[in-house]
Amino acid sequence: MRKIIHIDMDCYYAAVEMRENPALKDVPIAVGGDTERGVLCTSNYIARQYGVRAAMSSRKAKLLCPELQIIPMQMALYKSISNQIRDIFRQYTDLIEPLSLDEAYLDVTNCTLFGGSATLIAQDILNKIYLETGLTASAGVSVNKFIAKVASDFNKPNGMCVVPPNKIIEFVQQLPVKAIPGVGKVMQKKLNQYGIQFCADLERFSIKELEQKFGKMGISLFNRIRGVDDRPVCNHRESKTTSVETTFDQDIKVEQINTELLNKLTQRLYQRLEKENKPIAKLQVKLKFDDFISKTKETQHTCVNIDLCHEMLIEIAKQRPVNKIRLIGIGVGYGKEPIQQLQLFAQPNGL
Repeated sequence: MRKIIHIDMDCYYAAVEMRENPALKDVPIAVGGDTERGVLCTSNYIARQYGVRAAMSSRKAKLLCPELQIIPMQMALYKSISNQIRDIFRQYTDLIEPLSLDEAYLDVTNCTLFGGSATLIAQDILNKIYLETGLTASAGVSVNKFIAKVASDFNKPNGMCVVPPNKIIEFVQQLPVKAIPGVGKVMQKKLNQYGIQFCADLERFSIKELEQKFGKMGISLFNRIRGVDDRPVCNHRESKTTSVETTFDQDIKVEQINTELLNKLTQRLYQRLEKENKPIAKLQVKLKFDDFISKTKETQHTCVNIDLCHEMLIEIAKQRPVNKIRLIGIGVGYGKEPIQQLQLFAQPNGL
């Protein structure tokens, strides 16, 4: 039986800014772009009381909270502190799986500190993070990644939630289905069509029924509502996709998606793909519209083909003809076979 801890820093970017400038501690702040088309990365808990959230436009955030102060990002600083926090993690285990700068899984199954108590280990980690960085974090402790991650959000900020094996089913049954990683707004709507709002509502379905209704996600749902998650903590996560995107200064119309625009994107993608040197199996495109709704499309393909990208993007755009386009992205998904010869683009000139 594994002992897994999920550590999640509390409003990390905003917390760092408040640490650097104590005058910001008692005012609503957010971190992100303070422009007409800026987007927020995070906000402090005071701002969240007004409804300010990550991925919200700066304009909407200021409408909700006129006193909001938007701080520009200091990514180098955030990365430096994140490395400091990971050094703390290494004092307890080598099995560390970072999910981002501000959260990570730790497998402390073989850690002998505190008599091997994952609860005491987690509390000591939180204490050490605060003493060494002045920042707070929250922790979830359980026997697998799914339960630990969900639990870390229960007693935020600066809290901990422990779910022992004999409490897992009780813990999961009370959860709304949106708490399950991978269940976004689209999946929530699908589940609601079957009267499913809480994990307990899924128990009446067999694994075959869930797979028929929701594909692979149905199998995952069947396992998650039973507290089953066999994924190990992996300290070497291999990227499965590579993508690039651009946000326009002014929203564009579908007719403005042209070869020149795609050439610029594919050049950036090419630079990243050269470093990866992996076999391409899928071609992926993305559009974000002026109402912040995103749509994606992918197809099986072994190289980046501009004409195919253009065709897929136009197909997406035609689904929402009244909306202008805010962002465009292209990318690839990788296959398993080793590359014999790197052939990234269909055109001879590398575009």
